Amino acid sequence: MKAFVFPGQGAQFVGMGKDLYDNNSTAKELFEQANAILGYRITDIMFSGTDDDLKQTKVTQPAVFLHSVISAKCMGDAFQPQMTAGHSLGEFSALVAAGALSFEDGLRLVYARAMAMQKACEAQPSTMAAIIGLADEKVEEICAAVSQMGKGVVVPANYNNPGQLVISGNIEAVAEACEQLKAAGAKRALPLKVGGAFHSPLMQPAKDELQAAIEKTQFATPQCPVYQNVDGRPHTDPAEIKQNLIAQLTSSVRWTQCVQSMIADGATDFTECGPGKALQGMIAKISKEVTAHGIE
Repeated sequence: MKAFVFPGQGAQFVGMGKDLYDNNSTAKELFEQANAILGYRITDIMFSGTDDDLKQTKVTQPAVFLHSVISAKCMGDAFQPQMTAGHSLGEFSALVAAGALSFEDGLRLVYARAMAMQKACEAQPSTMAAIIGLADEKVEEICAAVSQMGKGVVVPANYNNPGQLVISGNIEAVAEACEQLKAAGAKRALPLKVGGAFHSPLMQPAKDELQAAIEKTQFATPQCPVYQNVDGRPHTDPAEIKQNLIAQLTSSVRWTQCVQSMIADGATDFTECGPGKALQGMIAKISKEVTAHGIE
């Protein structure tokens, strides 16, 4: 079975989408539609802006979403998903690709999400770190212990693949957790260059803001199951999809579980739609029995 997967924030690069814009009339039309919806020319930043311009959450998220969704739409008849999933932000791309959300509504929600998250990041200094080479259970245990120490909150945020888990929280708590995790045997504990604690309780203000926007948006039954981050399970019911999307901002991204569920349900071929190859690398580490590649 064919699965299509969509990357999240961090996959962006300057120049992304320019070939599509220049060589495909459908892509050009959709990019120009996006410029009109957003009220500024995001294509100028995507195609020829600076790295710093593109790294702003309020720019990065709609940029990655647009590249991902438009790449899928430009596949034509070759895009026949039997299941979809997206990593964090990529879940919105997966929902649009599966027909649960319109392109326009998906973009509006992604922009609302990006603005709300940027605001939450600015209100509360916080960060994330990648923990390499330690069992998930040990990371969970140490995060829980550090959160009880009074230095702030730190939680598992992204279960990317076995042996790679990203933690998220207050700066002091993340630093303390990194020290304890290294002492417990982690090969590496790498602070990430992000402006906030995504997928942690510190995103509650952003979640409240996004919830209002999601509840006002029309969702349809997708053409195939969408495996959602909060539980790693397939969903087709619009009401369930909405609630999972709302919960996602303060919940862990269970990417390992998503991929394992898709494989258990018959996925053998994964196509990553969007910038970068991060998901292909994660999938290869989750299972050697399936193929993972970009758009061919």
